Amino acid sequence: MRKDKEIATEMRKEGKSYSEMSERLKIPKTTLSDWFKKEDWSKEIRGRLADAANAGNTVRIIELGKVRGEELKTMYEEAKEEAKREFETLKYHPLFIAGLSLYFGAGDKAAKTQVRLANTNPELVRLFVGFLEKACRIPPEKVKASLVLYPGIDEQSSLRFWVFAAGIPLNRFRKSSLVKGRQKPKGVAYGMCAITVSNTYFKVKVTEWLKTLPKELMKREYYENI
Repeated sequence: MRKDKEIATEMRKEGKSYSEMSERLKIPKTTLSDWFKKEDWSKEIRGRLADAANAGNTVRIIELGKVRGEELKTMYEEAKEEAKREFETLKYHPLFIAGLSLYFGAGDKAAKTQVRLANTNPELVRLFVGFLEKACRIPPEKVKASLVLYPGIDEQSSLRFWVFAAGIPLNRFRKSSLVKGRQKPKGVAYGMCAITVSNTYFKVKVTEWLKTLPKELMKREYYENI
């Protein structure tokens, strides 16, 4: 075994990241990744490093209800800059990437003051709630739910189902809405559950994350930084 790889192996087994090893040994992170990416013990270290990096990360949200004019523009710019920094600390959090990807594909991007996702799949909804509460650390009381029901669907039965399926207490469900003039879609027994965080500052951040997500995931370096 070449001497630099032997030293790198010892450092990796000590729990060092590729960034630390590259800086000390002057070896490209791409080379380090090629050396260790198939080693099960290195994969475990990568997981521990990711957990350590994600521990304690919290997405800051503030209320902008009374902010106006130039001050509001300044706050939006501040939110964008914070979003960039927070993405860097959260981008290896699997629940963060999963939830953001869900929102990228199925979330309401048009609303300016809300982060909202509605779906009939309970596992998808529960995952999105986890993204908000566990990855982004949004206070649970700010994560609200509501049902979109079709004719013939019982509201109380649906509420009981979604309380369990989404893991959201009943007191955080808002008034349900009824889709009139349409038949119940096939296979939709309990309607659609919408998960919402009403916070413009947070919406600005999520919008900024969505711009970064596809670019970041297409970089080889993304998979080599741990």
